[in-house]
Amino acid sequence: MAGITVSDAKISTRKNTEKFNAEQKLILIKDKLHKLFKDEISSPDSIFIKVNDDVIGRIAAFISGDIKRSCSVGIAGETASGKSTVAFDVIGKIQDFAESKNLSNIITRINIDDYYYDRSDMVKKAGSFAEFAKHYDLDIPEALELELMKEHMSRLMKGEDVYLPKYDMSGTAKRYDNFTLVKPSRIIISEGLFALTEKIVDAFDFKIYVDVSAHVQKERFYIRAAERDLGDSTEEVYMNASRKAQIYVHPTMSKADIILSGEAKRDNYKRFINNLISLICEVNGIA
Repeated sequence: MAGITVSDAKISTRKNTEKFNAEQKLILIKDKLHKLFKDEISSPDSIFIKVNDDVIGRIAAFISGDIKRSCSVGIAGETASGKSTVAFDVIGKIQDFAESKNLSNIITRINIDDYYYDRSDMVKKAGSFAEFAKHYDLDIPEALELELMKEHMSRLMKGEDVYLPKYDMSGTAKRYDNFTLVKPSRIIISEGLFALTEKIVDAFDFKIYVDVSAHVQKERFYIRAAERDLGDSTEEVYMNASRKAQIYVHPTMSKADIILSGEAKRDNYKRFINNLISLICEVNGIA
């Protein structure tokens, strides 16, 4: 055909080949992910309670490079559900892998608790955090500056450096703004009570909820309360947290792509992440 050169034909053939190879790679990754998830779900002490059908396809798109931007993950759950532990274990395994391969800017953590408004003056006026907690509700979304958190997520996803705040959880209710410099990374993971609430849920590619039984949750809460010196206000704070969770946190489970067991063994989480990392290395030729 007039106007088409041999060079044009070669370019077209190469592009078609590349497209075919990319499609084949995506299919291969999906197949391997299906097996990985199926094996874990069918195990007697699985970390999964529920995995939505479309999750594997979306994970495969990021692994294959079909989606090239950063991947954002939000982890929610009631107080003492184990969401922070899950986040730390996932991040730790990925960071260990990155260090072993001399890779940088692989994963960044945003702790939603760091966005609590500074109420240190109120704590001082009350005389203690325990007295402050009797009259100030920390278990509602309005206690946090979620708009700022979403802005920081957006900037990181755009490739910008961001200074994150740091909230003192020891009982001062002090927030230090512009405290921690973080750089954009391949994965941005954020966890907190209100990660899947209306204000910020659409900031995440993958939405995860960590579920836990009431008796395990209460046992963990009381241990944490002793560490934070809640004193005789512990029961009142716990009951308020439970009531507010039924309003603001528990309903967000319906928005989750994945529901995890907050009572699964930590080694099981670590094993699954190791297997996922091995899969990524295999399909991308990383030795």
